[in-house]
Amino acid sequence: MIANLQKRNRQPEVMDDPALDAQRFLGSLVGLRRINAITGSSGILWTALKRQVSQLDGGSIRVLDVASGAGDTAISLWKRAQSDNRAIEIHGCDINPHAVNFATAAAHRASANVRFFQHDVLNGAFPEGYDFVISSLFLHHLDEVNAQTFLKVAADAAKEGILIHDLIRGKAGYLFAYYGVRLITRSAVVHVDAPRSVEGAFTIEEARAMGEAAGLRGCRVSPRRPFRFLLEWSRS
Repeated sequence: MIANLQKRNRQPEVMDDPALDAQRFLGSLVGLRRINAITGSSGILWTALKRQVSQLDGGSIRVLDVASGAGDTAISLWKRAQSDNRAIEIHGCDINPHAVNFATAAAHRASANVRFFQHDVLNGAFPEGYDFVISSLFLHHLDEVNAQTFLKVAADAAKEGILIHDLIRGKAGYLFAYYGVRLITRSAVVHVDAPRSVEGAFTIEEARAMGEAAGLRGCRVSPRRPFRFLLEWSRS
């Protein structure tokens, strides 16, 4: 049965439980990394980031990936920047130390110069010194108050702009999350969390309204395949 998706239904996700066994958590990261690769998450962010960077005067650019998880998005962006001869320095932060260790090891294996560090952006000073703040599939984990707060503090901290990539709450995305992920990963954690994530996600209209309420005047929220949206905001 398809859940009622008319209203947002945010539920606790298994991977967010601090008591979750480390091996099960790491297994979920592997599963999510596969899903990200298949759905092209890093490509969505890279296209927008490259466009915004191209509008600047040049020089080195620093990017922070918030809630970096397995580190695959940050590592992929770094590789794309290297291939495109872009001087982009990328860091990632995550609240979970297991995720930070996993991502750090992945960067080492990939010979990617990406630094990961542990940080809670909602309960600590937001990291400074970054031109762009990006985040992928983090917003739906937050309640409305924290989601709006995150957008505001991220925009305040970013020198140039922010890019937020997340799920769209809808029937097609829910069916993919419920059935499709079972073809991609055997992680029981992901099997539970994926449909819950869609139920807890925002619609494009909700995300746009939340961005405006957070002070991101003129922010753009547009659909991306498959079943995703991208929120873009810049100071220029």
